[in-house]
Amino acid sequence: MLDFSKINRRAGRIAAIALMAATALSAGLANAGETLDKIKQRGLIKVGVGTTPGFFSPDSNGRWNGFFIDYGRALAITVFNDPEKVEFTNSSPQQRLPALQSGEYDILLSGVTQTITRAFKLGFHFGPVIFYDGQGLLVRKDLGVTKGTELDGATIGVQSGTTGELNIADFFRKTGKKFTPVTIEETGEFVKALESGRVDALTQDSTDLAGKRTQLKNPDDYVLLPERLSKEPLAPAIRGGDDQWLEIVNWTVYATIQAEEYGINKANVDDFLKSEDPAIKRFLGVDPSLGEAIGLDPKFAYNIIKTLGNYGEIFDRNIGKGTTLNLERGYNNLWTNGGLLYSPPFR
Repeated sequence: MLDFSKINRRAGRIAAIALMAATALSAGLANAGETLDKIKQRGLIKVGVGTTPGFFSPDSNGRWNGFFIDYGRALAITVFNDPEKVEFTNSSPQQRLPALQSGEYDILLSGVTQTITRAFKLGFHFGPVIFYDGQGLLVRKDLGVTKGTELDGATIGVQSGTTGELNIADFFRKTGKKFTPVTIEETGEFVKALESGRVDALTQDSTDLAGKRTQLKNPDDYVLLPERLSKEPLAPAIRGGDDQWLEIVNWTVYATIQAEEYGINKANVDDFLKSEDPAIKRFLGVDPSLGEAIGLDPKFAYNIIKTLGNYGEIFDRNIGKGTTLNLERGYNNLWTNGGLLYSPPFR
């Protein structure tokens, strides 16, 4: 015989769960599309960035260039099919997340590390990791130091408001060594502190330190130690609760990665328009059904590649071999080449 009291209790629990899910869904939908609506009304995308040559820096004419800058222009192409409909504003590590939360920016492309605290406690959402980095140590060469543990008792400059501030404390606590932190807010002062001897070393994302090394008067007097103290997955950050804007960010980034995997670049993208491969026809918008279904210009991926190139081209042009930073692809290579970059299917 059926126990109807148990059935009723189970039905009650199911109804409660359904109500919670509906409440959560309606809360999310309340913000869905809000960012894109504001962007379209304004006519441009507001992007918070940092100031590290190669990643984001203005030239002598005030025009912003760099690896993350290209992703801001890619978003402008996705939304407006115009790479110039974007405004970049320098944002310090202390200011960037509060400014995003207050609506000053639509997105941060300032080298923000994706963390669980920023997602759950602070309420930010993150797009795909655009750059895999790790925390490093930049030291004076005459110290003769080859690894972090040899900095026992050293004075180390850390930039406030970054994950580096916590990571360096964890590193010395774990290794049983001691150090004296010197917290510095201004990026310019960060470099001067090492040059003047105020600190023995600087710690920050290794690529950021590689850029700061080029700003020193005698870069060859300093060395970036090879070890990495942490994982620093750098990803676009947006305010939580706007799924539509998050998906636009996601698929804009994925388009550059997928293009490289297909072997499609800025020079040959027009040739691929003649491809008979149905996946490539969907990807480039020759078959418009995919773009129409998701509410984007069916040719948004083609437009990005035609204007900016694929992920590899964006990397090489701004920070790869032959640039000032001269970085190896490393983890920032396609999964098919031993890296971590992977795009979900465009279908």
